[in-house]
Order: sequence, then C-alpha cells, then structure tokens
Amino acid sequence: MDPFDSNNSERVNRPRNMIENSMFEEEPDVVDLAKDSAAFPTFPALDPDEVTYEPRSSRLLVRGLGENELDEEEEDYESSARLLGMSFMNRSASHRPNSSPYTRHAQPQSCSRPSTRTVVVCVLFLVIVASMTMVLYFLPGCTFTKTGCRKPNSTAPLEPVYPHSTSGELFPWAELRLPASVRPLSYDLTLNPVLSTMTFTGRTVITMSVLHSTKRIVLHSAELNISRATFQLGDGKPSVVDVLEYKPRQQIAIKFPGELKMGQLCILTLDYSASLSHTYDGFYNSSYIDKDGNKRVLAATQFEPLAARKAFPCFDEPAFKATFLVRISRQEGYQTFSNMPKAKTTQLPNGLLLDEFEKSSVNMSTYLVAFIVANFTCLSKNVSNTLLSVYAVPEKREHTLYALDTASTLLQFYNEYFDIPYPLSKLDLVAIPDFLAGAMENWGLITFRETSLLVGNQSSPLEKQLVASVIAHELAHQWFGNLVTMFWWNDLWLNEGFATYMQYMSLQRVFPQLDIGNLFLGVRLRALAKDSLNSSHAVSTQVDTPEQVAEMFDSVSYEKGASILLMLNASLPGRQFQKGIIDYLKTFRGSNTLTDDLWNSLTQAEISPGQTNISEMMSTWTRQKGFPLINVIRKGDQVTLTQEHFLLSADNSTPPSSMWHVPVTYVNDSCSLAPECSQVFILKTKSDTLKLANNVKWLKLNYKNTGFYIVDYGEQGWDDLVDALTKNVSVLTSEDRASLIHNMFALSRLGRVSFHQVLSLMNYIANETDTAPLTEALLQLGTIYRLLDKRQEQGLVARMKGYIMGHFGALMDKQTWREEEGVSKQELSSALLEVACGLEKPECIEQARAMYKQFSNQTMLIPGDLQQVVFNVAAQTEEGWSLLLEAYGHVAYDAEKRKMLQALASTQDARRITWILKAGLEGNVVQTQELPLVIRTVSDGFAGHLFAWDFVQENWDRLIEKFPVGSSAIQSIIKSTTSQFSTQAHFDQVKSFFSSLKERGSQMRSVQAALETIRLNQRWMDSILPALRQWL
Repeated sequence: MDPFDSNNSERVNRPRNMIENSMFEEEPDVVDLAKDSAAFPTFPALDPDEVTYEPRSSRLLVRGLGENELDEEEEDYESSARLLGMSFMNRSASHRPNSSPYTRHAQPQSCSRPSTRTVVVCVLFLVIVASMTMVLYFLPGCTFTKTGCRKPNSTAPLEPVYPHSTSGELFPWAELRLPASVRPLSYDLTLNPVLSTMTFTGRTVITMSVLHSTKRIVLHSAELNISRATFQLGDGKPSVVDVLEYKPRQQIAIKFPGELKMGQLCILTLDYSASLSHTYDGFYNSSYIDKDGNKRVLAATQFEPLAARKAFPCFDEPAFKATFLVRISRQEGYQTFSNMPKAKTTQLPNGLLLDEFEKSSVNMSTYLVAFIVANFTCLSKNVSNTLLSVYAVPEKREHTLYALDTASTLLQFYNEYFDIPYPLSKLDLVAIPDFLAGAMENWGLITFRETSLLVGNQSSPLEKQLVASVIAHELAHQWFGNLVTMFWWNDLWLNEGFATYMQYMSLQRVFPQLDIGNLFLGVRLRALAKDSLNSSHAVSTQVDTPEQVAEMFDSVSYEKGASILLMLNASLPGRQFQKGIIDYLKTFRGSNTLTDDLWNSLTQAEISPGQTNISEMMSTWTRQKGFPLINVIRKGDQVTLTQEHFLLSADNSTPPSSMWHVPVTYVNDSCSLAPECSQVFILKTKSDTLKLANNVKWLKLNYKNTGFYIVDYGEQGWDDLVDALTKNVSVLTSEDRASLIHNMFALSRLGRVSFHQVLSLMNYIANETDTAPLTEALLQLGTIYRLLDKRQEQGLVARMKGYIMGHFGALMDKQTWREEEGVSKQELSSALLEVACGLEKPECIEQARAMYKQFSNQTMLIPGDLQQVVFNVAAQTEEGWSLLLEAYGHVAYDAEKRKMLQALASTQDARRITWILKAGLEGNVVQTQELPLVIRTVSDGFAGHLFAWDFVQENWDRLIEKFPVGSSAIQSIIKSTTSQFSTQAHFDQVKSFFSSLKERGSQMRSVQAALETIRLNQRWMDSILPALRQWL
C-alpha cells in the first residue's frame, strides 16, 4: 500500500481519452537526428491533388550543417555534387606544373607516362564520379535546407510510388493525409445494429463537391466490409464502381477513367457491414449488470481522433466538415440517440423501428458525430432555448440531478461569456457504463464515464468537484473544438488547451465553493514536470502518423495549453483576452483554424496602444518545447533576470538556446498578497534588468504561479524568502508558497540547489496550514519516499518516514475523520490521513479499521472523501480484502466502486496482486476500462511494482489490442510501471523490452519519456543520497 497516493495529483480524470504537420515548430539551426529524435523536418503542404513520388536520385543525411552553409532555396544536391567534383579538379590542377618553353616533350610516336600523382588524382576523381552516379541512381532526390529534404529534384526522373490495394491493384494515393481535390458537403447515414450478434450493417451516402479536377476520390474506411458502391455525377444516373482498399492507412479509393471537373457535384453511396468493436473506439458494444443481476447490452461510439471510419466510410479529418443526417434501426424497448433531436420513427417490415434524426444545422467534423443504442432514462430542463438532458441507466436516474443543475449554470455562463448562444436545440449528457475516456464532447450528445457525470446522495465534495470539472470542460468544447475546430491534429491544443483553461476559469466564476483554484495549480505544476524532459514536444508540433496523433492527447496539449492561456490572460489589461477570443470564435465560426489565427485575433483586440505583440510573444510558447528557467541576480536596487531552457537532461547535454518572451510577474515584501501588488516585466532577451526600491528585503517572481516557468533566486535570494516564511507564512499567498516548494525540488533535480537547501525550505512547513503548499510538499516528499522504497534503501526509508511524521504528524493528529466544511479542507484532510495510514501510523490504522468494521456491518456510512483511506487499510488484511471484493461486486454507486477497486489493487499480497491484474485484463469481474487504474495502483506499492512491470511485458500484445498504441491508456500504463525505477538494471531492461516491440510501440514518445525518467531518477538519487544520510 502506497502511503503517498500518486492519484491525488490526477484526481480529475482528463475529460477525454488522451489519444492524438507542424507549420509552427521552430526549426533548429542544426538537425541532429542521432541526438534529438523529436527533430523532424518540416514539409510544405501538398498540392490539392499531388501524388507522392520516389525520385531516383540522392538523399543525404546532413548532420551538423550550419544555417548559412547551404542556402535554403537555391542549393540542391546536384549543384553540391558539381562543386565537389570541381573542387577536386581544381585541386588536381593546382598540382600541375605550369607550361614552360623548357618543358621536356615526349619523342614523336611515343606515349608519355603519367606521373604517380596524376594517376592517384584521376583514380580518386573516377571513384567520386562513380559513387555520385550510384547515389543519384539509387536514392530519392532531395534539395537540402537546414530542415532537411524539401522539394523534389527536378533534374531527376520521377517515378510515382503507389502502394498495392488488397485486390493487388495499385492504390491511387500514397499519403496519410487525404487529397483536397474533393470535399464532402453532407452525409446521409443509415445504421442497423444487431446487439444479439454484435454486428451492424450500414449505408453511407456522401454528397461531394469537386474542388480540383481529379481522377480519384480517396476517403477513410476501417474494418468495414463494403459490399456495393455506386457513383453519381451531377444529375446523371448512378453507376456501380469498384472500391480499392489500402488497409495500412485505412483508406479506400474510387478511380475514374476521365477527370471529375472542378465545380461538379457528385454522390457516392456505399453499403457495408461490420462487427461492433470490442475495444473502446469506433461503434462499440458495451454492457452492464442491472439491479436485478441481469446483463444489459448497448452500443455507443467514441470517434476521436481517428475512429469514425470504423463506423461509416468518411473523410475522417477535422478539416472535412459537413452536415449529417442519421437514421438508426432498433428493437422495441431500446432508444437511439444522436447529435440532433429525433425527427420521426418508422415501423419497418421486419418488426424493427427506424429512428430518423434531424439533419445537423451545423457543419461538423467526423470525430464529433455520435450515436447510441441503449435503454436510458433522464432528467431534463430548458436552458436558454436549449433542451438540456442528463441520461443514465434507469436505476441511476436520481444521480443525474447534480449534473443537470451544474450543466444548466455553465451553459448559461458560456452563452454569455462567448457572446454566441449554443447553436443546437438540444444538448444531451449521457453516462455510459463501460467507457474508457473521461468524457467526449460530441456536438449535442456528450458522453461520459459514470464516475464523471453521476453524483449520489452520499457523494463527497471532491466527487462533485470532479463532475463539475468534466462537465465544464466538455461544455467549453461546444465552442472551442466544435464551433471552431483545429485544422489538423498538430494544433490539438486549440481544442484541449482552451477547454481545460475554460473549465477552471468558469468554475472559479460560477462555483467558487468548489475551490477549483488548488486543483488548477496542481495540474500546472505537473505539466511543468513533463515539459522539462527532452522527449516533450512543442504545443503545436508535427504529426505524421496515427500513433503521433494519439500521443498528442497529453499534458502538453491539455495542461500546458491551459497554462499559457492563463499566463497570457494574466498579463493583458481589462477584457482584452475575452474580447479576443470572442472575435476569434465569431470570425472562424463553422470553420477550421491554425494557432496563428488565435494569436492574430487576440492581437487585433488590443485595448491599450503600444502593448506587446501577442503573436510575437505567444509564438515562442507554442513553436518550441519546454519552458524557461529565470535566474535572479540582485545587487542593491538592480535585479538582473536571465533566461535559459529548463531541461532535465539525462546525459548532461547542453540545452538548446531557446528563447521565450516571458511576462514575468513579481511582488516584494512591501506588497505581496493582493493582485494589485503584482507588477509585470516582459523578458524578451537572454538577459535584462529591472530596478527595485532600495529598501526591498526580498523578491518573489511568478505571482500566484500564473506563469509557465521556474525561478532560481540564487543562494541569497532563497535564504531571504525562507527567512520571511519562517517568520510569517502568510507573507505570501498559498499559491506562491506552493510554487516555491515545487521550484525548489525541481531545481534540486536540475542540480542547481543542494538538498540541504531543500530541507531548509521545508523547515517552515510546521507552521503551514493551507492545502496547496501542504499537498505539494507531501507529493514531493512522497516521490522521494517511493524511489527510496523501490531501491530498497530501507534505512533511509525509515528515516524519511520519521522526517515526514515529524513535520506533518501534528496536523495528522488534528484530523477529525468527519466531512470537512469546504472542498479545500476536505482535500487536505484526505491527503494527510492517506499518508498517515500508508506510513502505518498506529492511531490512523486503528481508526480506519474501526470505521470499516462499522461500514461492513452496515451501521455506518463513511464520508466519501475518507472512503479511500479506510478501504486501503481494510484491503491489507486477508479478511478485509475478501469482504471488500464481495462488496465491490454489489455496490451500485460507481465512485464508491472505483475506490474499492483501487483499495483492492493496493494489496501487498502477491497472490492477490496477480489475480487483480489478470481480472482487469479479462474484463469480467473488473471492467477493462479500469485496467490502467489497477496497474497504476499496483505499481505504487513495494510488493507490486515488479509484478506490474512483468505483467505489462508478458501481456503487451493483448494490451494494445484493447488500447491503441499511443493512447492515453497506454501512456498511463508505461508511466505507471517505469517511473519509479532508478537503477541501471531497470533502465537496461525497459530499453531492451521496448526496443524489441518495433512497430508495436517502440517509437512512442512516452517510451522515450520513460527511459529519460529512469535515467533522471538514477542521477537524482545518486546525488541526494549522501545529503539524505547526513540530514535526515
């Protein structure tokens, strides 16, 4: 059982299955693929009907080539080759003796014998010419720039390279991205699911416009058996056409003998059949056990990012927006749901009912289409001309009221804040019993995990905070993502970063009692940790494969995206931020955008003349990975600020010379708490100076941690801040105190401060009472405790336990084991008690066991936010674990059920660990959607962390069958099972395993992050162990 629940920092499930061409990634002067696997060349957009060619000329790998050594637009390989040949010729000529009247001539009719030097030079020249000829012949042509190969070599013969379709015929397209020659205007979808056989048939009718003359139409289809296809051009008659399929890219194509002309309309009709998916994407089957013990089946969809093609043939890219008319057949006793309201129901000759929905009144990207076949009940109300409904299985109808009230308030807030009313006539929020993602923002039909939407009568304040957060995120998407959509997945942050920022901002405005500020602070601090690794990526970055698309759904797109928006808003005057995003939404309503479109809208909304150029400033935050470390050097009234890339490098490599425009906020001892105390200084260069009053005692940068950077104050600056906190903890806001703790530990990892300095700061914590700094301190100390525990440094583990008890024991003893007033106080109480019982504090264990005994006898209800600690303690005994497993099978409320599962997985018994991992994989007793949680919890325990790693290795192929490569579930599993390793042996084992996977996962960014993290853990532990032995 882990005393430091790492899940506290992830208390709010990311509201989506974090699954998922960069025109914005800053190009390095030196491309060294051997050192930085994330450095990809940037390519121009394809012409609308461009075909990929494989020229038979040369492609070189240029390493260490400076920016000015080859001109980007003019130099090409052949000119370089000619110059190279000429240089040898000139060098040969330079060795020749000059002609002279005294030169001795050969006798007539005799051959002069060449010198040895001439022979050598000629041979070298011939070898070079032959080598160049072979290179030109065998390798693809390339014109070189500092970013790599950009334009085809026009002097080389071009041969189109097409893949072969499943029929053996050449497939007429060779790119991941679809050609832009044809655009869908509308879809007419008919789906006939058969839940008894878990299959469905369908018909898709796509009306298209030809934008550029072409002889082919290429679109997406995956795991669909297309039985018939017809094509109609304009008002002509439909004719049967052949469909070619290329499965590796999930594409189908129709070729035509003549050209389709620009401006023509055409209709493609496709009949097909398929099985309902057994994973959590596409059109998938789901089930649950009702209150009478009967198994109920249903079908639902999860299309983001690339799974609409698994339900119907389509142009499955965000930029191909269209309208949709949906029909779904069903049995009596079932209901169907889709994005739009139901228009009519027709009785079919086979006894089924056909529900037809209204044609969508807005253009949608395919990933936002949704439909469900189930038996749900709901509560509804009208909100600003929108019918708002919350659906759940019948026995949980009463658990929908909180979500309905919360969504109602938030919908009204967003309507007013964005100055654009929600555009559809209905909005359904649906709790799916078996759903991997936290939630999905399908337009008009938002789907949720039950734990993310339903709130029971005994729900805790933190459970309500979770539900409100997810609802706020998904409702924000109805504008950011649905109304205005990113053009391609490289700019996913425009959807997810905005929705994440709005979820916290909106809840702070309309539900201040939820204390959402601490949660937002926590996720910003965790995002810094991921972005400090070399394996991180720019907010807007190149995306070329489905796996890269999936991996875009990570903390950089979500939490870093939200963090830089908070930083921007905090640095702007008045309502400029709100005015800018309103202009952005109104300008691009119904269309697709790029990151620059957002910055331009915010720049044009300028209120005060002479402001910082927002496009110029914010591009430095989205086009390059990482964030700055601000170093502070103070001499009297002069403060010098310098910036550098904060990079935790496992190999001590020099960080890239990145530069940001940093809106540095700061306060000092004369005024440090109120917002008006904060001053802003824009640091645009490597170093700059600001001036203070002479009597300033200390300086604190990054007021309330609204900036996405870390600060090092230097030894004296840190001493001044520690001294101030020791005298009066209230001299800084709780957010500032939490950020100081975070920054100090981060600088320790970087090697900039000694661990003695870390412990010196922690000495003030005995006087701390606020949640944010206390939970941050517990989290940081818990990380060290777990690393020591996994290294079996038992002596230091015992001393760390004593250190924690010495600093937090008094607060632990003050906890009442009752529900506290206020979310923040309840969060702190839960955190303190979980640590106390995890460290086996006798009083904590005794109280938890007593409460569980009363709970199991049904004589007591445990407050929701104390259930986890009580269940964890109970699960450590054989009897308690067995009783908890029995209760898990019968409990109806999903939040409580999930806590029981987490407790069951916290056992230190090897036999039970093996059982629960296997149960999560099989999906019978434990739903497979919970397997990442099970693996994470098992990994946190000392007894389970090696079991979990072995389990992942042995079952990798089954895991990626259930969760796509790159998905948030796979990212979570990799991080959970490797992040606490800190030895060379474990590094070698992890590297060897993932290297062996090849296309089954070896290239994932999360794998590189795992290897980096192990190296960094090893280096950090080696550096601080002497200090721990000395000072603990």
